[in-house]
Amino acid sequence: MDFNRGMERRTEFLERCFETFCEHGLENTSLQKLADACGVTNGALIYYFGSKDNLIVEATAHCMAKVENDFMREAPENFEAIEGFLQEMPYLTAKLHGTKYRFMYQVYASPRYLEQGKDFFRGVNVRYGEYAKQLSQKLNMSKEFVHGMINIFVRACVHYALYEDEEYLKLQLDVIRVSLKLFIKEKKQMIGNHEGEM
Repeated sequence: MDFNRGMERRTEFLERCFETFCEHGLENTSLQKLADACGVTNGALIYYFGSKDNLIVEATAHCMAKVENDFMREAPENFEAIEGFLQEMPYLTAKLHGTKYRFMYQVYASPRYLEQGKDFFRGVNVRYGEYAKQLSQKLNMSKEFVHGMINIFVRACVHYALYEDEEYLKLQLDVIRVSLKLFIKEKKQMIGNHEGEM
């Protein structure tokens, strides 16, 4: 089997297995159920991943990184688009990815996969830093400010996807809105001070 085809198959198995895990949960998903979803034997999955534990960890990391990318692709292109993004994205995230987030936390909250969870979230912090860098240029804000807002917003969206907790969501969105108002106020003051010096 050629290398590219092997990698494509591996990715296909990761995604099918992740969907199966999300549907049935960690404890209720046997290796046989995963093999059936992929249309292969148990032995074929072990050949590709070495063990069910490795498959769980790799499928979760791969598919949740894809969810992150989908999330960030929807990010606002300019300052004026932020409010619409804040209003729409939590509900879209819950609809499209609620079961994925539930499964991810089921995996990474388990002592068995704690170290892999730490590795995954270290990667999340790096990726959010990159997203913040890109967004800061579009929104004309500092990278550090954008990075903080991304973290608050994503946590709010994930919490809503898990529990549909409107009160928590509102509190977090209000924090972001107040922070944005303060940012604008400070920026105006800086411009006013600069013009006063001229």
